[in-house]
Amino acid sequence: MQNKFRKLFIITNIWFSLLSHCFLCSLILGGKKKKVREGLPQPPTITHQSPKDYIIDPRENIIIHCEAKGKPHPSFSWTRNGTHYDIDEDPNVNMRPHSGTLVVDISRERAEHYEGVYQCTARNKHGTAVSNNIVIRQSRSPLWSKERIKPIVVQEGVSLVLPCRPPAGLPPPIIFWMDNYFQKLPQSERVSQSLNGDLYFSNVRREDSRNDYICYARFPHTQTIQQKQPITVKVLNQAPVDERRPTFLIPTGSSSSKMVLRGRVLEMECIAEGLPTPYTSWTKVSGDFPARRTSFLHYNKTLHIANVSESDAGEYRCTAKNLLGVVHHTIRVTVKAAPYWITGAPRNLVLAPGENGVLTCRASGTPKPSIGWSMNGIPIENSPKDVSRKVEDDTVIFTDVQIGSSAVYQCNISNDYGYLLSNAFVNVLSEPPRVLTPADKVYQVIKNHRALMDCSSFGSPIPKITWFKDSRSSTLDGDPYILHDNGTLEIDVAQARNSGKYTCVARNILGIYENHVSLEVKEPTRILKQPEYKVVQRGRSVVFECKVKHDTSLIPTMTWLKDDGELPDDERLIVDSDSLTISDVTENDAGVYTCIMNTTLDQDSASAELTVVEATPTPAVVYERPEPPTDLELTDQKKRSVQLTWTPGDEHNSPIQKFLIQYEDLLHHRGHWHNLTEVPGTKTTAHLKLSPYVHYTFKVLALNDVGFSRPSIPSRTYKTDPAAPDESPAGVQGYGTEHNNLVISWKPLSGLQSNGPGLRYKVMWRQQRLGSEWTQVNVANNSKFTVSGTPTFVPYELKVQAINDYGDGPEPAVALGYSGEDFPVTAPENVHAAVVSSTKAEVHWDPVPHHLIRGHLKGYKVYYWREHSLHKHHPDHMGKHILTFSGNHSHGMLPGLHPFSLYSFYVKVFNGKGEGPQSPEQQFKTPEGVPGLPTSLVVTNPNLNSLTLEWSPPREHNGHITGYTLKYHTVNNSNELGTEEELALAANETSVTLPNLKYSTRYKFYLNAKTIKGPGPAISQEVVTIVDEAGPASPFANISSSVGEDGAVISWEYWGPEKDVYVEYIVDNSESEEDWKRELVNGSQNVKLKGLKVGLSYRVRVVAKGHHDQPPHRSEELLVTVPAVASRQVDIATQGWFIGLMCAIALLILILLIICFIQRNKGGKYPVKEKEDAHTDPEFQPMKEDDCTFGEYSDNEDHKPLKGSRTPSNGTVKRDDSDDSLVDYGEGGDGQFNEDGSFIGEYSGKSISRDTAEGPENSEAPSPTNAMNSLNSFV
Repeated sequence: MQNKFRKLFIITNIWFSLLSHCFLCSLILGGKKKKVREGLPQPPTITHQSPKDYIIDPRENIIIHCEAKGKPHPSFSWTRNGTHYDIDEDPNVNMRPHSGTLVVDISRERAEHYEGVYQCTARNKHGTAVSNNIVIRQSRSPLWSKERIKPIVVQEGVSLVLPCRPPAGLPPPIIFWMDNYFQKLPQSERVSQSLNGDLYFSNVRREDSRNDYICYARFPHTQTIQQKQPITVKVLNQAPVDERRPTFLIPTGSSSSKMVLRGRVLEMECIAEGLPTPYTSWTKVSGDFPARRTSFLHYNKTLHIANVSESDAGEYRCTAKNLLGVVHHTIRVTVKAAPYWITGAPRNLVLAPGENGVLTCRASGTPKPSIGWSMNGIPIENSPKDVSRKVEDDTVIFTDVQIGSSAVYQCNISNDYGYLLSNAFVNVLSEPPRVLTPADKVYQVIKNHRALMDCSSFGSPIPKITWFKDSRSSTLDGDPYILHDNGTLEIDVAQARNSGKYTCVARNILGIYENHVSLEVKEPTRILKQPEYKVVQRGRSVVFECKVKHDTSLIPTMTWLKDDGELPDDERLIVDSDSLTISDVTENDAGVYTCIMNTTLDQDSASAELTVVEATPTPAVVYERPEPPTDLELTDQKKRSVQLTWTPGDEHNSPIQKFLIQYEDLLHHRGHWHNLTEVPGTKTTAHLKLSPYVHYTFKVLALNDVGFSRPSIPSRTYKTDPAAPDESPAGVQGYGTEHNNLVISWKPLSGLQSNGPGLRYKVMWRQQRLGSEWTQVNVANNSKFTVSGTPTFVPYELKVQAINDYGDGPEPAVALGYSGEDFPVTAPENVHAAVVSSTKAEVHWDPVPHHLIRGHLKGYKVYYWREHSLHKHHPDHMGKHILTFSGNHSHGMLPGLHPFSLYSFYVKVFNGKGEGPQSPEQQFKTPEGVPGLPTSLVVTNPNLNSLTLEWSPPREHNGHITGYTLKYHTVNNSNELGTEEELALAANETSVTLPNLKYSTRYKFYLNAKTIKGPGPAISQEVVTIVDEAGPASPFANISSSVGEDGAVISWEYWGPEKDVYVEYIVDNSESEEDWKRELVNGSQNVKLKGLKVGLSYRVRVVAKGHHDQPPHRSEELLVTVPAVASRQVDIATQGWFIGLMCAIALLILILLIICFIQRNKGGKYPVKEKEDAHTDPEFQPMKEDDCTFGEYSDNEDHKPLKGSRTPSNGTVKRDDSDDSLVDYGEGGDGQFNEDGSFIGEYSGKSISRDTAEGPENSEAPSPTNAMNSLNSFV
């Protein structure tokens, strides 16, 4: 234990020393300034070596790479199979000059002679570095053994396996099945290939019969393909095979196991047979599949998990099922791990004499790997003793190093599944300071912006940086100056007075170095006259002005936008240095126009809106567009210029303001006209600047207040000679689409910019480090190029130069890009949590070093979950939560935690590619909080003056329950509360009996639990004490009903406290409980139910709803029947209007009889049929039109209407359900009642036909209106 504290103390003391030398180390090793490295001693460093497992092609020479750097340049030697390899004795082996790379000529010796284990050693006087053990093996693609395969005859429906059994190769071959025509055999859920190459049939069909099942093996290293003898399969259909449940062909049994290494691919397969064809599915018994790394292949028969991690261990279950059954197989997966770095490989140390340092070799694996240290290739226990060095497990600690202590240390970490070997040197240097920032560098900054001036330095010990200005009267270390640790001088708000010459001085014990830079503070760019809102008539012109003030030493660039996008490619839009002109305005030109003025340091912008309205007619003088110019001539012809002259056309009462000259490129953009330049309306000549390799045709347009003229007739064609490009492609950028590539893209030049035929691009790239050489390639007809085989996420310098058949374009600027990203290789360290409260915790971690992120840092993700409550009764486990913290964070808050719980968590870093490995799981405990709501509170054993309360503890204890508090009070019918009583209860109590309560009284109880943090929320309950021992259980009594003409009255007695009382009713024999209708009571103890249909029976009950969703009180159901009421008989014989009507009818009949009698005496007899009316109310009969006799009385059920009446064509009138309606008496139609019982309807004259149980003889008097209509038909 003391050794561990001593180690921690030493590491802490030397930590700041390491930080201070990090910059020095990066300069020496990173290669940003090659001149600094020259002449400095440096131990060897292996820069390139062949892979550990090196499979060679026996047809080509063997090249075993070993490259290293150092000062002086290292020498190289090799071992083979653990012993020294004398290269000079083998004439077939040569070593490349200034390199350790071996080239083996196999023309005189078989390649297998050179199989073995090789190791390279690079040494100079400062140390020795060694490579990995490189195992050389020859690739093999043996022939298939000759065999005679008999035809396979099977019955239709059975399962079948066609074996492949390819010859063992190195590396193993890729298997596929094809036919004689080299077409892949179709596969499906029924037919599929297994991982070992065999072809499986879950059940065979007649169409599977064929004689060309051929298994092929492709050996990828030698690109050779071997073929197995064809297999013939004949499927018979003699006896049908019964359907059967699935069984697994592979694997066998109910369970199996599989081991996989971390980072590798896990593949498991389950192939089942059965009829019908089984369907296969997968589940993970102990968790979920990793979403981004899981795929299901071969029709769901193969489970594929890429980049396996320890979390993928566990049980997996495959299930096959069809209509007849299901079968399962469980695969137990264990994950082992070859050694892998936790914090990265050891880093080189550059120390000054007397300083301290640490080499750390921290890795993990399964099983736990062992660690061995060597110095200059010799085990450290056998190396010379050094008092400044101490080895403690995975760390070597250096204290007070001296000149001569430089060496290369090897860290070897190994277990049963592999090893890691890393070289890291300790270089002890004593160097005077040097400043690496270029001398006399000029910094430019806009006024009131931040200024940063660099002073990158080098030296051992690390130099101290000081700054001076102009006269060097004092150091610049106070307001407004800020000196950063890396030597950079910052001015937060630069002013004009800060301009001048600055001196940076670097000092250490070995000397002083000065460097001078300059700062120029520029005036900001400002728009003085902004564009203004314009309302313009359609067809007119509009000008937006944008006048700008800027620093005279900066070059401005004006850009115009429309609606935040580029201006339309329209010849009507003309951009000048300080204005935008739009001619012949249309509705499409309406919008917001923005001018942007850019300089190399800043910009300013302003916007204005254009509204287009319809043109208004103008009287009197007619203004028109000018006529087009004529007589275009080209003079003064040169390579890149020509003079154009023309004759103006008629102005049409509006002076010409300017001429617009356009051109067409017949070579590159035939049919497209582009604006070239403008000249004032007073000129008829323009000197035009031209581009090479263009076939120009010109035309001129004139502009007056009305608009542009039509274009002139085009000029003759003028061809310019080709030349080399004048510009380089813009928009050069580099990015990766895979972890090992770099895509370089650019904006291609247009045909006008090409300046000549054969346009192509010289694409150049190199890593951004010292000593990198440019690689280049020519690309034509493309705007991107992909570089493969790049390191992961490495900065590259990029250049793209335009060239054509006439030469190269200008030297392009260097752009910076990055190769593709890959998943981060390490997890955040020093992960721990600080509990803030019972529901919050703050997680902290050390940010992952940038080079281990292997991409653009996107942020960190914290995975956390609740393991269980610290209360013994709650062992529940909850799902994981994920919190994402974007950017370079080192801590984050976890909200919404459960109090008094154990939480686990880990942290991952993620980049643009995805997430890195997780940090080791950590745990923290949240303190106690207030408890949750008690689970239940029920009342038992209610008596006259006592009752018992029983409850269950809260589901969420959130701590140790210290007791309960019970409060209660009475509640009267007006919901007024009585005096509150309070009772403290022990933590182990779950019930209490309350005596001495008032009988027939409502009580409300509140119960909450307590912890040391205080009381939690309360659960409540209400109850009424019993009136007496034999009292009724329901608060309702004496429920009765009374059915009247306008509804049924329901009455009851109620003695309960509830105010929410209502009546529910439903038609008897109704099956649905949802059909109950509700009628509110409003405090009374009776209610009238209206709208009940006659002849039906209803179930009625009274309901009192309790407080807080307690179950309501319901009375016993009452059956109420509404009888069919007889019609109301109105004695209309006593009505005056009826007596008058009858007299009028009698008079009319008498007149008709007299007329008929007279006519009969003149021309013969006319029979008159009569029929006595046996009824009290005579019914008027119509007369026949041919002889004026009465029609025959009809006593049938049709009740024929009087002629001219308004009866429907079928002779009946539709009736309501009620027989007691005023419609029957002709005094209303569709007689109905409102909800308040009032009658509503229209006066109507419809004929009524009663269809009651009394039959047709119970007829009624017709309505007066019908009678009058009938009489009108006779007159």
